Amino acid sequence: MPVEKTEVLVVGGGQAGIAASEHLGRAGVQHLVLERDRIAERWRSGRWDSLVANGPAWHDRFPGMEFAGNPDAFPGKEAVADYFAAYAAKIAAPVRCGVTVHSVQRLMGRPGFRAETSQGVIEANYVVAATGPFQRPVMPQIVPDTAEIMQIHSADYRNPAQLQAGAVLVVGAGSSGAQIADELNRAGRKVYLSVGPHGRPPRSYRGRDFCWWLGVLNKWDLEAPPTTDHVTIAVSGANGGQTVEFRRLAAEGLTLVGRAASFADGTLHFAPDLVQNVRRGDADYLSVLGEADAYVIRNGLKLPAEPQARLIAPDPACMTHPILSLNLAAAGVTSIVWATGYGLDYSWLQVAAFDEKNQPKHQRGVSAEPGVYFMGLPWQSRRGSAFIWGCWQDAKIVTDHILKLRSYLAYETARQPAAAGA
Repeated sequence: MPVEKTEVLVVGGGQAGIAASEHLGRAGVQHLVLERDRIAERWRSGRWDSLVANGPAWHDRFPGMEFAGNPDAFPGKEAVADYFAAYAAKIAAPVRCGVTVHSVQRLMGRPGFRAETSQGVIEANYVVAATGPFQRPVMPQIVPDTAEIMQIHSADYRNPAQLQAGAVLVVGAGSSGAQIADELNRAGRKVYLSVGPHGRPPRSYRGRDFCWWLGVLNKWDLEAPPTTDHVTIAVSGANGGQTVEFRRLAAEGLTLVGRAASFADGTLHFAPDLVQNVRRGDADYLSVLGEADAYVIRNGLKLPAEPQARLIAPDPACMTHPILSLNLAAAGVTSIVWATGYGLDYSWLQVAAFDEKNQPKHQRGVSAEPGVYFMGLPWQSRRGSAFIWGCWQDAKIVTDHILKLRSYLAYETARQPAAAGA
């Protein structure tokens, strides 16, 4: 069977792959995008039913096309997936769906890479790994599988009816955990929410969404996280968009607990860090308000004051008398939803582009292995990389580097001496 060849092979047909395709296409670079399912499949089948984008439609999009409808609304997951499918058609992206990439290896003795796929072998001069950060659900091994309780990751959660009757423990209070816990509570479930360290920006302030504030305050362009420890962000577009306020959730019926620490004899033990975690989130929230107010004064903006936004409700009973251990059966907890994030899985990419922890070694998406690139990683080039528009900008960086490397290789080819006797 003949070997198919392309200049750039893009693996993944989500937002990262489509963004890469647009910039490569604009530059006239031959490329092929392989997607094992449908375009943006993670949005369709890898999330819960009620999921909406965390940013408003005017912000969370590619520059070349707007979402239909209200630009201040938060598109649902199907609308987001449809958007990327339509965008791929608009730019005539060469996407081939239903193709699984089993392995990519460097060719020996000549430039390029060899990809083994479910539809044959493809050789490429460059490879862009655009599979994104949501590859392998991470579930801490705290509660054993032998425990008589339903345990699922947020990647597998769909709606409250999916869970067994009874109370639910949601572990993780980032965007996913906070939204799932809120949905379960609204559905009439008794909910315990395990809250770890987090950032908690205002959904909106003085008539502007937090996406706007982070833009004008230059926070999207931070090039490295403020600490080496990952801190999740609790922000939500659900129910029209509102600030995630854990005290409010407690007032509405949720019971807050600290980080899940250990499990023994049917009892889950929590770290004594709930109050600390919530108050650090408060400090993050108030710091954004302070910077926003200073920006308004400095620039003379006519944005309405919002003094009530600074009011912090009294601590609920679950904070003044925190629960440090919970017998799950006695509390009626029949299900645990682990909203504990994802790990990367690049087992198919068998090149020297990873460190000793199997994390990508790269700068702004340019890997340590010449000719290999990453797309769709959080903080890939800046804080905004995790958002749709930031991913689009990162694709421009990756494409520019491919063009630069290609020009070097073209120069070397032109300088090759003529063969003897030619």
